[in-house]
Amino acid sequence: MKHRVVVLGAGYAGVYVAGNLARRLSPVDTEIIVVNAVPDFVERLRLHQLAAGQEIETQQLADVFAGTGIRLRVARVTAVDSEGQVVTVADADGGGELGYDTLVYALGSHVADSGVPGVAEHAFNVAGRPSALRLRERLDGLGRRGEGGSVLVVGDGLTGIETAAEIAESRPGLSVALVARGELGARLSAGARSHLRRSFDRLGVTVLEHTSVEAVEATRVLCADGTALASDATVWTAGFAVNPIAAAGGLEVTENGQIIVDRTMRSVSHPNVYAAGDSAYAIGDNGRPLPMSCASAGFTSMQALAAILAQLTGREIPRTKLVYLGNHISLGRRDGILQAVDDEGVAKPKYVGGRKAARIKAGILKVSLWANSHPTFGLPKRKRRLATAPDASAEKAFA
Repeated sequence: MKHRVVVLGAGYAGVYVAGNLARRLSPVDTEIIVVNAVPDFVERLRLHQLAAGQEIETQQLADVFAGTGIRLRVARVTAVDSEGQVVTVADADGGGELGYDTLVYALGSHVADSGVPGVAEHAFNVAGRPSALRLRERLDGLGRRGEGGSVLVVGDGLTGIETAAEIAESRPGLSVALVARGELGARLSAGARSHLRRSFDRLGVTVLEHTSVEAVEATRVLCADGTALASDATVWTAGFAVNPIAAAGGLEVTENGQIIVDRTMRSVSHPNVYAAGDSAYAIGDNGRPLPMSCASAGFTSMQALAAILAQLTGREIPRTKLVYLGNHISLGRRDGILQAVDDEGVAKPKYVGGRKAARIKAGILKVSLWANSHPTFGLPKRKRRLATAPDASAEKAFA
């Protein structure tokens, strides 16, 4: 039997690892299977734009993996048996089990309600394409009323800032406000914070700082100080959480469910499992945990790829960089902020703002989409063979 590598999740991290494994391992003794809940690649970095009303072209994963030898299974992962090395999936045909020799866990994250009542029932989010489209439909409905409407974005992280700015610019007829638990842009440099405030003033975004939300209702948000804020559409961006599947499957995880990995992105409890992206609890080169972000997905997936290739082909495992360089924030289509951070994760004094930052951010998104649309970068003629005979532990049906 061939050595079976199963990749869970076809986001930025999963597509990169799967494509490059196919590019560099021989299909003679290796097979690669990608499991993803939806048939298309989701540009998560642009979902706030989709929600605001812009058209975002989707890439079909079948087209992305065409000619690579990668087998795509469109199904939802329901369980991982880390001892039996089996993944259970569900689809329209009933699902089944999928054995593996090496598992790459890259299921990403989803919006976290933080235990706040009413978030699941009444709030919108931009953590996935279906939820972004639901928000878009709601905003369209508010626009058709002809009498405006109020949009309340809860959360002052990068997602909240970008979402508020995008909606305000794309739908000037709506009143947009952002609720910040602390100071707006607290992690930015003083200059970048001033730029952000000027941008929000220009876009007409109202900022409510040092405000905590205790409950979300259909037409309002209740705050800890007793204030009730009217809202025709509440957008929840106050944090993200990972799927509990890893914890339920016996893998060692953190309190929030992230898989604890060593420097090579290998699970500390199960050496044939690797994690990348938001699913991984990885310590960066500065000794601090890498934040959930697309940038972290890139560095953790590069390290996981290098480690898997080395492990399977009998080579020394290289150490790739595990760093967080900064934040790229879009403020609508014509404005943005690029904020670099130092080795301690603290914002550097200098920043890039305005149209230049917006163009750089757009370029990053364009390159990222191209890379994920061409995961093998052209298959080479020479590929590496495994160092040892394939393990027969994955001798289970591809159900």
